[in-house]
Amino acid sequence: MSALIIAGVTEMAKRVPTYGGIVAALPIVSLLSIIWLSVQGEKKEVVSQFTLGVLYGLPGTILLLAVVYICLKNSLHLFMSLSIGVMCWGLFLGLQKIVVKLINT
Repeated sequence: MSALIIAGVTEMAKRVPTYGGIVAALPIVSLLSIIWLSVQGEKKEVVSQFTLGVLYGLPGTILLLAVVYICLKNSLHLFMSLSIGVMCWGLFLGLQKIVVKLINT
């Protein structure tokens, strides 16, 4: 199933890159995970905490994609762009964890 989704999005991106990006941004993995957690009988609290975790991850993911876009736009190699994006993502998540801890104390 996952391979079919990835292949479909890749083919769409080849033809119309913007629409391929929009479809790739759909929260398919998150929605499928929520459904599977529910089907497997997990409590609503677990599903709720999972959803909160997804929300915590969104800002870092947006930063990662923005950094990769800017790097590629400035002609950096794909793997360098991805590496810089992942490093920014990790740093952001670390800072986010510190800020959330400070706010909660």
